[in-house]
Amino acid sequence: MQRNAKPGRTEGLFRICYSRGMLKITAQAAIPDDEIEMHAIRAQGAGGQNVNKLATAVHLRFDVRASSLPDTYKQRLLESRDRRISSEGVIVIKAQRYRSQDKNRQDALLRLQALVRAAITVPRRRKPTRPSQAAKRQRLESKSRRSTVKTLRKTVDE
Repeated sequence: MQRNAKPGRTEGLFRICYSRGMLKITAQAAIPDDEIEMHAIRAQGAGGQNVNKLATAVHLRFDVRASSLPDTYKQRLLESRDRRISSEGVIVIKAQRYRSQDKNRQDALLRLQALVRAAITVPRRRKPTRPSQAAKRQRLESKSRRSTVKTLRKTVDE
């Protein structure tokens, strides 16, 4: 078992977000299977014989511009400064966390879903605040106290 993975955690999440050949993003939007391109590749790093013999890592490619996502989603995705999105508008995700290809495929799809969901969430507008009169007074008093302490530390000229 992998150190960083809890048993059965991704399978349950995967069943929730993936149904009938569609990766569910929101209640209104989903990505069909034929728009997601996945290839099995050999994983990198330590792992013994499995790494050398089996292609367990998954390389996922998703073309944002050619997808069936709503235009607002596409625009927000392309404007996001994520390094996984190329200049041509293709999302590239490499999943090699698990030792089985199936779990890596699920992990790649979950990461794609999380990336799209994060891009479409509208950040809250910052509500500008100003310090209260009491806070301003306290700040100025502490500055003047600090100033007097520093002047008292000076050497006295006689």
